[in-house]
Amino acid sequence: MRAVRGAIQLERDDRTHLLDGVKTLFQRMMDANGLVNDDLVSVIFTATPDLHSDFPAVAVRELGLDDVPLMCAQELDIEGALPRVVRILAHADTERPKPTIQHVYLGGAAALRRDLAAGGERA
Repeated sequence: MRAVRGAIQLERDDRTHLLDGVKTLFQRMMDANGLVNDDLVSVIFTATPDLHSDFPAVAVRELGLDDVPLMCAQELDIEGALPRVVRILAHADTERPKPTIQHVYLGGAAALRRDLAAGGERA
């Protein structure tokens, strides 16, 4: 089992924008690691306190992922933290060696892990 991380910074707190952004992030995480829905064990989503328009997990349910446990939580409200960020931690059954796991950081969220997202985005 491996954990795959991802994050996206949204431009605004709007339901459609949030769901579309989370779908894009999730699909990029899956594609980058050669995963399919049956590989997933569980997925945890967090959102910064300034995001209120919907639960990030709704986006993944809309992609047809209906038999995997999903959980949403709120990020800590830390002064100076990057605003409007959704993070994903997906647990998957995969034979990929740990060093080959591709973590995905989109948009401004690339600043969260410059070591993993050199050049602004990593897929």
